[in-house]
Amino acid sequence: MKKRLVFLVLLVSLVRLEAQEGFHFGFHGFVNPHYYADSRSVVGGREDMMLFYPKPIVRDSLGRDINDGWQANMLAITARINLTIHGPEIWGAQSRAFIEGDFTGATNATINNLRLRHAYLALEWDKHKLLMGQYWYAMVVHEIMPMTNPLNMGAPFHPYARQPQIRYSFFPSPNWELMAVAQWQLDNTSQGLLNNVIQNSTLFARHSLLPEMNAQLRYRHKNLLIGAAANLKSIQPIVNTAGTASPQKTYQSFSYSFFASYKLNQVTVKVQTLLNNNLYEGCSLGGYLMYQDVGGGNIVDFRDWHFNTVWLDIERTHGHWRPGIFMGYAKHIMDEGPVLAIYGPATVFGRGYDLSYLWRIQPRLTYTTQKGLSFTGEAEYTYAGYNEPVGNLRLSLSAVYAF
Repeated sequence: MKKRLVFLVLLVSLVRLEAQEGFHFGFHGFVNPHYYADSRSVVGGREDMMLFYPKPIVRDSLGRDINDGWQANMLAITARINLTIHGPEIWGAQSRAFIEGDFTGATNATINNLRLRHAYLALEWDKHKLLMGQYWYAMVVHEIMPMTNPLNMGAPFHPYARQPQIRYSFFPSPNWELMAVAQWQLDNTSQGLLNNVIQNSTLFARHSLLPEMNAQLRYRHKNLLIGAAANLKSIQPIVNTAGTASPQKTYQSFSYSFFASYKLNQVTVKVQTLLNNNLYEGCSLGGYLMYQDVGGGNIVDFRDWHFNTVWLDIERTHGHWRPGIFMGYAKHIMDEGPVLAIYGPATVFGRGYDLSYLWRIQPRLTYTTQKGLSFTGEAEYTYAGYNEPVGNLRLSLSAVYAF
C-alpha cells in the first residue's frame, strides 16, 4: 500500500511540474517473454540468454562430450520501462533527459533485479549536442544495431554495452557529424589481476586515470548513414587492495570500426567491420597477454591479440511481416591459431582467446499486429573454430508488447 501511495505522489508531482515549469513526460516500455533452446552448452551471460558462442568439446571419463546435448529455458527479464523528459530551453538549447531500466540485473546473481540501462541528460543546439550520463558504449552505433530479437543483439560480432560518459557532437553541416566521447566503466568491466586473482573490476580502468576515449565521423544523406570510429582504452592490469606492492604499469589498446546503414523502400541493410582489440567490456572479442618476470613482480611486456570482425543484417517489411537475416564472421588475425598456441605461457585476458574464427547465421521472421504486439521466431547457428570446431543451434520464440 505504501509503495502505491509513493508512486501516486510521484505521478501527481510530475503532473504539477509539467504544468508549472514546462516539462513534458512520456512513459514507455515493453514486456518481452522469450523462450530459447540450445543444442549444446554455450559461453554466454544472463542464464545464457546472451549467447556468445558454443563451449568447446570436453570429454568425461567415458569419452562423452559433456557440453553436447539440448537444453531449454524461458525468461522475461528484458521487460523494460522508461521515462522521457522534455524540458524548457536552457542556454539556447533544447533540454531533455531519459531514464530507463530493465530486470536483467548487473550480473547473473542479480537477475530479476531492476537495473539501470540509460540515465542521461542532453542539451541540443543547432550545431552542437552535449550528452552526459549512462548511454550506449561508444563502439555501439545505435543507429546500425542489428535488428535481431535475442538479448545479444549480434554480440560478440557487434559490441553491446552501456557506459557512463560525456559525449559531444558537432554538426558542421546537416549531413556531417563529428563526435568525441569520454567514458568510464560500471556494469561492463575490464579483466585484470585483482589481488593476484583474475577478476572483472572497474578498478583496472580507474587506476589508469584516463577514461576510455572514442572519436567518430558520420555522414548522413536521406536514408544513408556511413561512418568510422577509433577507440582508445587505458587500464592498469594489476591492482592490489590488500597492501601488497604491485607494478603500476598501464596498457593501452586501440580498436577501429567502419559502419553503414541504408534503407531502400521497405528493405533495411546494416553492415559493420571492426578491429576488435580488447573489446571485452563491449561484450565482444579480443584481449591482451601480460608477461611478468619469474618472480611475478614486474611486468615484462604486453601483447595484443585481435579479431577482425564483419557482420551484415538485412530486413524487409511487408505488411505485418518482417523477415530478416543476420550474418557475422570473426577471424583471429594470427593465422597460426589461437592465442595460447602462438605465444605459449602467459596471463591471458579477454574473450575468444581459444578461437581461430567464429561465424554465425541467424534468419528470423517477425509478425506484428501494428498495435504494440509482435511475435518473432529465430534460428541462430554459431560455429566456433576451436582445435576441434563445434556448432550450436539456438531456436527461439519471443513476443513483445510495447506501450
